[in-house]
Amino acid sequence: MNWLQRFAGRAKEPTEVEALDPALKQALGDFKSSVHAWSEAVYSQPRTVHLSVAHRTWRLAAGWAIAGVLLAGAVSGGVYEHHQRQEQARIAAREAAQQRQLAAQRARAEEDLLAKVDSDVSREVPSALEPLAQLMTEDATR
Repeated sequence: MNWLQRFAGRAKEPTEVEALDPALKQALGDFKSSVHAWSEAVYSQPRTVHLSVAHRTWRLAAGWAIAGVLLAGAVSGGVYEHHQRQEQARIAAREAAQQRQLAAQRARAEEDLLAKVDSDVSREVPSALEPLAQLMTEDATR
């Protein structure tokens, strides 16, 4: 039960007003009826509604502007990311080429070192000892 129902219920209940002076009772009844009549008149009279038109064109324009900025940001971010990946691929290819070049230089240096060691270690048989070398090969075949 809400407060309005409780208030209306109290107005219908017999109260101490009935025990009051009949003149005071009459004055309170007239006051009550005039308040009811006044509120009924106010609620039943036609009202004028002021139509306020809210111009929201700036909101629409601002919305489109923000959407454009967001779209441009997303597209430029994608382009920037693509450019960065291309640059990283170029750098990686350049480093790989340098690594291959260094590996080829090391391989050539090792081959040159091995060829030098081989030439330093191996000696030709001097011509004075050639007959002795032939005898040794003949003895090995015999």
